[in-house]
Amino acid sequence: MFRTIATSAALLVGLAVAGAVAGPQWHPQPVTEHVVPATQDTTIGGVDPAAVAAGEIGEVGDHEVLAEPVTIQLEGATIGGLLRRPLEADGSLMTGRPGVVFVHGAGTGKAVEAFARTAADLASAGVVTLVPDKRLDTYSLRERDYEAMALDYDRSVDLLRTVDGVDPARVGLYGESEGTWIVPVLQADDPTIAFTILTSAPVVPPREQAAFAADSYLRHTGVPDQVFRAIPRAVGMQFPGGGFTYADFDVRPWLAAQTAPVLVVYGTADASMPIEQGARIILTETGAAPGEAPVTVRYYAGADHGIRVREGTPEGATAPLHPDFVPDLAAWVQGQPGTADAAPQVAGATPEQLFLAVPVPQPRWWGNGDVVVAAVLGGTGLVLLALVAWGVVALVVPLVRRRRDGPAPPFAPGVGPALVALGAGAVATTGALAVYLLLVARLAFDYQRNDVIVQGGWVTVRLLGVLTAVAAAVLLQRVADVRSARRAGGDVVVARGVPAGIVLWCVVAGSVSLLLTLAYWGVYQLGI
Repeated sequence: MFRTIATSAALLVGLAVAGAVAGPQWHPQPVTEHVVPATQDTTIGGVDPAAVAAGEIGEVGDHEVLAEPVTIQLEGATIGGLLRRPLEADGSLMTGRPGVVFVHGAGTGKAVEAFARTAADLASAGVVTLVPDKRLDTYSLRERDYEAMALDYDRSVDLLRTVDGVDPARVGLYGESEGTWIVPVLQADDPTIAFTILTSAPVVPPREQAAFAADSYLRHTGVPDQVFRAIPRAVGMQFPGGGFTYADFDVRPWLAAQTAPVLVVYGTADASMPIEQGARIILTETGAAPGEAPVTVRYYAGADHGIRVREGTPEGATAPLHPDFVPDLAAWVQGQPGTADAAPQVAGATPEQLFLAVPVPQPRWWGNGDVVVAAVLGGTGLVLLALVAWGVVALVVPLVRRRRDGPAPPFAPGVGPALVALGAGAVATTGALAVYLLLVARLAFDYQRNDVIVQGGWVTVRLLGVLTAVAAAVLLQRVADVRSARRAGGDVVVARGVPAGIVLWCVVAGSVSLLLTLAYWGVYQLGI
């Protein structure tokens, strides 16, 4: 018993050390300088009262809206879109109106569904809005080109400028989430774009934003500290199968090239975005020259990533937009140029960002995702194939080839059960870890907590890992006993015959691969 405990402890410590040195740790930097809004009132300053009195600047709900589908010709593709135009009281089209082209985030696609409330309300205030369909033939999880996407959206800008009732010199852009990486590129390429609106903007490169969001969601979910090690190792590695070059896209050079006014919008309940850091970057790095591209920032209390307020919304119902959001958009857009740099520059609810989004540490030895996948699939395949082959041989050989004293056992006493326990335990622990991470990811994305899954699941995974290490310790002892017996002149071998030897080494090699993988992802990390 003492030998088993001592050997198991040594293996566990060895795996813990191997996991610690195999890749980067996760130590996010706290935010030390916070954004302080000048006032909680988000009202846009600089609106000309005379223009309001003359009906040149409307409010949400002032006008009926004519919605009609349009066709947009891109380079190598044709997409649809939805155009919304405000009407005069007599039903005629308003003239000389500003226009806004909407640029999709990662979660939106069809014009009839995307930005429906925002675009309709903005149009009802007197702004012509165009929501194009997202082009999907050049867009996938693995491949995205934000500069090429900007060229596609510029076709929508060109179309909106030709629409009856639109002032072509007052056409601007609205981007949300991923779309805010595209909007600055488009405005820098086309300086005639009159203004840009950046809603829920990550600003930092996608890889940094993904790590930031993962940290934020996992903290809310309440996962054990050991799980955070997975953030830099998963997000920082070269992703399996290649591609994902857009993960390191940096929009800041494009921000520096801006020439038009910028409105920045965040919800204070958006846990996925660096809502203070993003605003600071835009405030300090935007503008091709002094005085150009003035920035206005607004924070909406309790609003999420889509500037919707979920608190008080019945389960299953669509959360409403923050009531001040679209009225502020309408005032800012229609009030240009007076609203472009009107005080206060930063207003709204006080944001709270705990940690900075920073460059993600790159894994050293396991930095290639293909290696990580190969280690898991190869290790699992070796173990399962070896154990299945052994089972077949154990059943068939005695029936085909009997000897008077019966077939000789393929393994020395105690080796077979320990080998099965090691292989089965390594596969089971790996599977349990995968299931655990999937369940935690689902909770995190839904912004929910479940201590039974989060804490109990992690204890289960680690317990399976410990039992597997104990099986490895027992196997090592049995092998040591056989070698001692052979040195004493005994006629005993660890594995008898080539098939048994192949099974032994396949299970051992596959299990070692899986154990090192488990150590890499924190299963054997020291601490509770």
